[in-house]
Amino acid sequence: MIKTIPIRDLRLGMYIESLGAGWMNHPFWRSSFRLERAEDLKTLQQSGIQAVMIDTAKGLDVEAAAQAAARQTAPPEAKVAPVRRVSYEEEIGRAKQVQARARRVVINLFNQARMGQALDVQEVMPMVDEIYQSIDRNSDALMNLMRLKSVDDYTYMHSVAVCVLMMSLGRRLGLDKSLLHQVGMAGLMHDVGKMGVPLEILNKPGKLTDDEFTIVKSHPLQGWEILRSANVTDEITLDVCLHHHERMDGAGYPNKLAGDGLTLYARMGAVCDVYDAVTSDRVYKKGWAPAEAIRRMAEWRDGHFDETVFQAFVKTVGIYPVGSLVRLNSGRLAVVAEQSDGSLLKPKVKVFFSTKSQEPVRLELIDLARSQDGIKSPEDPAAWGFDLNKLMGVA
Repeated sequence: MIKTIPIRDLRLGMYIESLGAGWMNHPFWRSSFRLERAEDLKTLQQSGIQAVMIDTAKGLDVEAAAQAAARQTAPPEAKVAPVRRVSYEEEIGRAKQVQARARRVVINLFNQARMGQALDVQEVMPMVDEIYQSIDRNSDALMNLMRLKSVDDYTYMHSVAVCVLMMSLGRRLGLDKSLLHQVGMAGLMHDVGKMGVPLEILNKPGKLTDDEFTIVKSHPLQGWEILRSANVTDEITLDVCLHHHERMDGAGYPNKLAGDGLTLYARMGAVCDVYDAVTSDRVYKKGWAPAEAIRRMAEWRDGHFDETVFQAFVKTVGIYPVGSLVRLNSGRLAVVAEQSDGSLLKPKVKVFFSTKSQEPVRLELIDLARSQDGIKSPEDPAAWGFDLNKLMGVA
């Protein structure tokens, strides 16, 4: 039976049929699920949602849940290991070190592939764990840092960025630690096949010819073959490498897989790969602002991306990703500093400029979830001439 209950009566073991809010306005990537984790219960209780709909045929009713809770010898929260969460400011310095080490590891590995040498994949595993630990402490720091990559470093740092995005998305989707390491490895290795593409094609500033594009489209299969020859047996890494350019409507490559023919990990890879590609400066184009990329990707998602995975991805990076320049209703400009657990539309921002006086204002961190102010629109930093990287501590 479906019934509506106040949030105060919500208990572990209940099946939530609806959260009574659009997917952008609650902190979960899906609206119907069995409530089994104490941290999810706590998040819901603090989200501002007043009531939820539960299905008693699929989970506990109010009375049964109360009895089950009374039988517990310790509160559910005591059974959940706390996350080692630190502030963005605390993590950004360590994240820079992780980024620098990851760059060296990937360049070395990809150079081995370009020269036809046997890949030493084992050296990558400790790097994946370092990235995992940084994400565990504060995912915003490393994700924001990954936006910074030179045109010359794009192929290498794109692979690191996709690794970071895959692991962050995996956390949102509820993957366990072992699977997070696997999807991280898959992200790091997904583009190794580009080492088989001639540099004059890979770095061509103009439009590719049909023949050149055919060569570029061979990189997933080339990467899969490189990994197989290096005795890589992890199915997730092989799958993401081969299928990260497939689409839900079957219009992708190399195998034109569609729908159920694509694994969860290939669907994750497709979203993460596209997002980092379109937000990065390339030899032939300037990258889109993060908020603009999310808006445009949302317009493609029906045929290109898995809807559920895309929604989870948006909740991972935010409607206004960290590092985005936004104009507030008050007329002030701010840079997005951290995502909010409660609403995608109300992140924490650093206010630094007034459009009314056309002058800088005192730097102030504002949690829009607790403020009367709000975001009016995303802005183009280049049009204003601002270096947001200094504000975010990544310059």
